[in-house]
Amino acid sequence: MATIISDHELVTVTSAGYRKALGCFATGVTVITVNQEGQVHGMTANAFTSVSLKPPLMLVCINRHNRTHEYLQAKQRFGANILAENQRPISEYYALPGAERMQKPGVQAEFFLTERGTPVLGGALSFLECRLREMYLAGDHTLFVAEVEGIISGQGEPLLYFRGNYRNIGAAEAKENERETSIGETGNSGS
Repeated sequence: MATIISDHELVTVTSAGYRKALGCFATGVTVITVNQEGQVHGMTANAFTSVSLKPPLMLVCINRHNRTHEYLQAKQRFGANILAENQRPISEYYALPGAERMQKPGVQAEFFLTERGTPVLGGALSFLECRLREMYLAGDHTLFVAEVEGIISGQGEPLLYFRGNYRNIGAAEAKENERETSIGETGNSGS
Protein backbone atom coordinates (compact mmCIF):
# COMPACT_ATOMS: atom_id res chain seq x y z
CA MET A 1 0.00 0.00 0.00
CA ALA A 2 1.28 3.44 -0.91
CA THR A 3 2.11 6.01 1.75
CA ILE A 4 -0.03 9.11 1.49
CA ILE A 5 1.76 12.45 1.37
CA SER A 6 -0.14 15.12 3.25
CA ASP A 7 -0.64 18.65 1.99
CA HIS A 8 1.69 20.05 4.66
CA GLU A 9 4.57 18.02 3.11
CA LEU A 10 4.03 19.60 -0.32
CA VAL A 11 5.74 22.87 -1.12
CA THR A 12 3.62 25.83 -2.25
CA VAL A 13 4.01 26.37 -5.98
CA THR A 14 6.08 29.44 -6.84
CA SER A 15 7.48 30.43 -10.24
CA ALA A 16 11.01 29.58 -9.10
CA GLY A 17 9.99 26.27 -7.54
CA TYR A 18 7.93 25.29 -10.56
CA ARG A 19 10.82 26.12 -12.90
CA LYS A 20 13.22 24.11 -10.69
CA ALA A 21 10.94 21.07 -10.62
CA LEU A 22 10.43 21.09 -14.40
CA GLY A 23 14.17 21.59 -14.89
CA CYS A 24 14.57 17.98 -13.74
CA PHE A 25 12.98 16.89 -17.02
CA ALA A 26 15.80 16.63 -19.59
CA THR A 27 14.85 17.84 -23.06
CA GLY A 28 16.31 18.27 -26.47
CA VAL A 29 16.71 21.79 -27.81
CA THR A 30 15.09 23.22 -30.93
CA VAL A 31 15.18 26.47 -32.83
CA ILE A 32 11.80 27.33 -34.31
CA THR A 33 12.23 29.25 -37.58
CA VAL A 34 9.81 31.38 -39.59
CA ASN A 35 10.33 33.14 -42.92
CA GLN A 36 8.67 36.52 -42.53
CA GLU A 37 8.91 38.77 -45.59
CA GLY A 38 12.21 37.20 -46.70
CA GLN A 39 13.85 37.38 -43.25
CA VAL A 40 14.55 34.38 -41.04
CA HIS A 41 13.21 34.81 -37.52
CA GLY A 42 13.75 32.23 -34.83
CA MET A 43 13.64 31.34 -31.17
CA THR A 44 15.00 28.59 -28.97
CA ALA A 45 12.34 26.21 -27.65
CA ASN A 46 12.47 23.08 -25.55
CA ALA A 47 8.71 22.87 -24.93
CA PHE A 48 8.37 20.72 -28.04
CA THR A 49 6.93 17.23 -28.48
CA SER A 50 5.43 14.75 -30.87
CA VAL A 51 1.63 14.53 -30.66
CA SER A 52 0.62 11.90 -33.24
CA LEU A 53 2.10 9.60 -35.87
CA LYS A 54 -1.05 9.39 -38.01
CA PRO A 55 -1.27 12.13 -39.05
CA PRO A 56 2.23 13.31 -38.08
CA LEU A 57 1.56 16.12 -35.59
CA MET A 58 3.88 18.02 -33.27
CA LEU A 59 3.40 20.68 -30.62
CA VAL A 60 5.47 23.66 -29.57
CA CYS A 61 4.66 26.11 -26.76
CA ILE A 62 5.55 29.77 -27.35
CA ASN A 63 5.21 32.74 -25.03
CA ARG A 64 2.61 35.15 -26.44
CA HIS A 65 5.00 38.10 -25.93
CA ASN A 66 7.69 36.53 -28.12
CA ARG A 67 7.98 38.07 -31.59
CA THR A 68 8.17 34.62 -33.21
CA HIS A 69 4.67 33.97 -31.85
CA GLU A 70 3.27 36.81 -33.98
CA TYR A 71 5.18 35.69 -37.10
CA LEU A 72 4.14 32.07 -36.71
CA GLN A 73 0.49 33.05 -36.41
CA ALA A 74 0.73 35.21 -39.53
CA LYS A 75 2.72 32.75 -41.65
CA GLN A 76 0.97 29.54 -40.49
CA ARG A 77 4.15 27.63 -41.41
CA PHE A 78 7.44 27.11 -39.55
CA GLY A 79 10.47 24.91 -39.15
CA ALA A 80 11.49 22.95 -36.06
CA ASN A 81 15.26 22.45 -36.08
CA ILE A 82 16.48 19.88 -33.54
CA LEU A 83 19.94 21.02 -32.50
CA ALA A 84 23.13 18.97 -32.59
CA GLU A 85 25.50 18.98 -29.61
CA ASN A 86 27.83 21.53 -31.24
CA GLN A 87 25.04 24.11 -31.74
CA ARG A 88 24.89 25.52 -28.20
CA PRO A 89 25.96 29.04 -29.35
CA ILE A 90 23.03 29.05 -31.81
CA SER A 91 20.62 28.02 -29.05
CA GLU A 92 21.96 30.70 -26.71
CA TYR A 93 21.67 33.37 -29.41
CA TYR A 94 18.06 32.51 -30.31
CA ALA A 95 17.13 32.31 -26.62
CA LEU A 96 17.89 36.02 -26.19
CA PRO A 97 15.01 38.52 -26.29
CA GLY A 98 14.84 40.40 -29.60
CA ALA A 99 16.25 43.68 -28.23
CA GLU A 100 19.30 41.93 -26.70
CA ARG A 101 19.84 39.89 -29.85
CA MET A 102 20.03 43.08 -31.93
CA GLN A 103 22.89 44.34 -29.74
CA LYS A 104 24.85 41.07 -29.90
CA PRO A 105 26.80 39.98 -32.96
CA GLY A 106 25.16 37.08 -34.76
CA VAL A 107 26.35 33.51 -34.51
CA GLN A 108 27.59 31.41 -37.36
CA ALA A 109 24.23 30.04 -38.49
CA GLU A 110 23.48 29.16 -42.09
CA PHE A 111 19.90 28.84 -43.29
CA PHE A 112 18.44 27.21 -46.38
CA LEU A 113 14.85 27.49 -47.59
CA THR A 114 12.56 24.62 -48.55
CA GLU A 115 10.44 24.92 -51.69
CA ARG A 116 7.64 26.23 -49.44
CA GLY A 117 9.98 28.92 -48.07
CA THR A 118 10.52 27.42 -44.61
CA PRO A 119 13.98 28.14 -43.10
CA VAL A 120 16.16 25.09 -42.39
CA LEU A 121 19.10 25.58 -40.01
CA GLY A 122 22.29 24.13 -41.49
CA GLY A 123 23.94 21.51 -39.29
CA ALA A 124 20.79 20.73 -37.30
CA LEU A 125 20.44 17.13 -36.21
CA SER A 126 16.93 17.00 -37.65
CA PHE A 127 14.42 19.34 -39.28
CA LEU A 128 10.62 19.25 -39.45
CA GLU A 129 8.68 21.44 -41.88
CA CYS A 130 5.38 22.23 -40.18
CA ARG A 131 2.01 23.68 -41.17
CA LEU A 132 -0.05 25.16 -38.35
CA ARG A 133 -3.29 23.27 -37.65
CA GLU A 134 -4.53 24.42 -34.25
CA MET A 135 -3.73 26.90 -31.49
CA TYR A 136 -4.69 26.74 -27.82
CA LEU A 137 -4.22 29.54 -25.29
CA ALA A 138 -2.66 28.27 -22.07
CA GLY A 139 -1.60 30.82 -19.45
CA ASP A 140 1.00 33.15 -20.96
CA HIS A 141 1.75 30.75 -23.83
CA THR A 142 0.06 29.41 -26.93
CA LEU A 143 0.23 25.73 -27.79
CA PHE A 144 0.79 25.43 -31.54
CA VAL A 145 -0.19 22.06 -33.01
CA ALA A 146 1.20 21.56 -36.49
CA GLU A 147 1.21 18.89 -39.16
CA VAL A 148 4.67 17.78 -40.23
CA GLU A 149 4.87 17.99 -44.03
CA GLY A 150 8.55 17.18 -44.55
CA ILE A 151 11.59 16.02 -42.59
CA ILE A 152 15.35 15.91 -42.85
CA SER A 153 17.24 13.61 -40.46
CA GLY A 154 20.97 13.80 -39.95
CA GLN A 155 23.66 12.02 -37.97
CA GLY A 156 25.21 12.97 -34.65
CA GLU A 157 24.32 13.57 -31.04
CA PRO A 158 21.69 15.98 -29.66
CA LEU A 159 22.10 19.10 -27.59
CA LEU A 160 20.29 18.56 -24.28
CA TYR A 161 18.98 20.87 -21.55
CA PHE A 162 18.75 19.75 -17.92
CA ARG A 163 18.49 21.72 -14.65
CA GLY A 164 19.13 25.03 -16.37
CA ASN A 165 22.28 23.88 -18.17
CA TYR A 166 23.17 22.53 -21.58
CA ARG A 167 24.34 18.93 -21.64
CA ASN A 168 25.71 16.45 -24.15
CA ILE A 169 25.27 12.72 -24.23
CA GLY A 170 29.05 12.43 -24.66
CA ALA A 171 31.05 10.49 -27.21
CA ALA A 172 32.33 7.89 -24.71
CA GLU A 173 28.81 7.12 -23.47
CA ALA A 174 27.44 6.93 -27.02
CA LYS A 175 30.19 4.48 -28.05
CA GLU A 176 29.51 2.36 -24.97
CA ASN A 177 25.78 2.33 -25.74
CA GLU A 178 26.48 1.28 -29.34
CA ARG A 179 28.75 -1.51 -28.07
CA GLU A 180 26.10 -2.75 -25.61
CA THR A 181 23.41 -2.66 -28.29
CA SER A 182 25.49 -4.64 -30.77
CA ILE A 183 26.45 -7.23 -28.14
CA GLY A 184 22.81 -7.61 -27.08
CA GLU A 185 21.69 -7.98 -30.68
CA THR A 186 24.18 -10.77 -31.43
CA GLY A 187 23.55 -12.60 -28.18
CA ASN A 188 27.21 -12.35 -27.07
CA SER A 189 27.82 -12.06 -23.38
CA GLY A 190 30.76 -9.73 -23.86
CA SER A 191 33.40 -12.17 -22.60
